[in-house]
Amino acid sequence: MKQKTWEDHFSRKAKKENFPARSVYKLQEIRKKFRIIKKGDVILDLGCSPGSWLVYAADMVGPEGVVVGLDLKPVEIAVPPNVKVLTGDVAENGIDLLNSLDLQYNIILSDMAPATTGRKDIDSYRSLLLCRVALEIAESFLLPEGCFVCKIFQGPDFKEFSDTVKNLFKEQKTFKPQSSRKASKEIYVIGIGKK
Repeated sequence: MKQKTWEDHFSRKAKKENFPARSVYKLQEIRKKFRIIKKGDVILDLGCSPGSWLVYAADMVGPEGVVVGLDLKPVEIAVPPNVKVLTGDVAENGIDLLNSLDLQYNIILSDMAPATTGRKDIDSYRSLLLCRVALEIAESFLLPEGCFVCKIFQGPDFKEFSDTVKNLFKEQKTFKPQSSRKASKEIYVIGIGKK
């Protein structure tokens, strides 16, 4: 019964359009606003379960592109042939798993979120730790001129993280999609043009 309280226009639309989660509309908005994701791109999606971003990105890059997803939780939906999913802990063995593929990426997406406690200070700190891991992966695996999109829960360390992104990329933007829930503290930090 609890799920109904979270149902909204976007969750109904996602169900109708066969996406496993409403988060797909956040990526659509980011793609449109910042003109990222082109045919033939190689994309890494960190925190990819349940798979909406994988399916959407695979469609946008086309059959000549590749999308790799990494998550703690297995992806249970059927994915397109240009998608490869890895199951593992980004912080523990993520770099080893990614090294095994020997790929470099045009775009690294992170929609990772920590298990929340309900305490804003703890949740924003845990979110920051995941963002730092995502950025470390971007430093190793993102091609020059590549883009980085990372969800973070706003908290006291937000500015420090966005400044770090600013130093590594030609442009740094922050963006809260219309499709984010109003009550959500999430915001996306976007790095364009890796130096």
